Amino acid sequence: MNREILYQQRLNRILKAVTLEKPDRTPVVLEYSGFAAYVTHTIMAEFLSSPTKNLETMIQAYQLVGDGDAVNHGSFWPYGLCYDFMAKVRVPGVDLPQNEMWQIVETELMKPEDYDQILKMGWPAFFEEFMKQRVINDAPAKFFPPHRKPVDVRGEWLANGVPVLSGGDITTPIEVLCGARSLMEFASDLIHIPDKVQAAMDEIVPHLANKAIGRANKLGYPAVWIGGWRSAPCLLSPAMWNRFVWPYFRQLVNEVVDGGLIALLHLDSDWTRELERFRELPKTKCIMALDGETDIFKAKAILGDHMCIMGDVSAAMLFMESPDNVYDYSSRLIRELGPEGFILQSGCDIPTNAKLENVKAMVAAAMD
Repeated sequence: MNREILYQQRLNRILKAVTLEKPDRTPVVLEYSGFAAYVTHTIMAEFLSSPTKNLETMIQAYQLVGDGDAVNHGSFWPYGLCYDFMAKVRVPGVDLPQNEMWQIVETELMKPEDYDQILKMGWPAFFEEFMKQRVINDAPAKFFPPHRKPVDVRGEWLANGVPVLSGGDITTPIEVLCGARSLMEFASDLIHIPDKVQAAMDEIVPHLANKAIGRANKLGYPAVWIGGWRSAPCLLSPAMWNRFVWPYFRQLVNEVVDGGLIALLHLDSDWTRELERFRELPKTKCIMALDGETDIFKAKAILGDHMCIMGDVSAAMLFMESPDNVYDYSSRLIRELGPEGFILQSGCDIPTNAKLENVKAMVAAAMD
């Protein structure tokens, strides 16, 4: 089949799921990074060595799996995590052995007095200075422009008939501040200096979405990824969640939707307590991607007439279970959550050490 026709068929399948229409079959999306190196027997440091090598390996991994209607991200840059978390990252071949996984470093890079600096300098100036001086100051120059030459990620995947969903990442104020302060220190801030934290969040939030929205629209991606992990309701009291998470999360989702894009809500950990609140978000404009901690069946019951649900074949299942078990669970998801408004996917990323036959089993369930 012509690659452009195949691309459009796959994308239409995804878009029908988002708008809660009935597709010809349940779409399946692949989300992975380190798995590409593992399944292609590529040394991790080599996988990360250049955008070209990274992209080639990601596409090779997709071909080994054999199918899939889209990928969530078409490439991976380890230092991109620094910007999502405002934290340092250890990289194989630089800070770690050649074939180790990269690691985000939990440490207190931001101090309590920096909240005042955010308000004094404004977020863009503070963020630029903070990243240069405290986060990427010791990272090798070869990983950054102009040494890191860009590649046409969307175009290369299009040439293989595969849509890439996300054209950019957005993290909410609580995620970047928690990453910069470290979990325990930030938790203390929420208790002891909540007004200062909120003032900083109010300054930060207007600056988080514009770049990702502009990039996605310019390059032709259908969605923007909005992540949540330490903002999960299981980690915060209802009062704290309603103050420090939801207003900002909702604002960012609305900005993405107003920009003409799908808001791809990547929700790690357990969001079950607050599922009803997601009915406040624009109808048929979001994908709720769950990682196995949130009750996906309850999510469908509450939100099935409002937004698309995506997930949630767990990392543990893809690594430890048999292909038959993966196929059976994937089939259950399709049967009980589809056919309208459901996309089959791993819960968060396909783990680096997932069994190829298990990933194939997940995809097969959607094809049968």
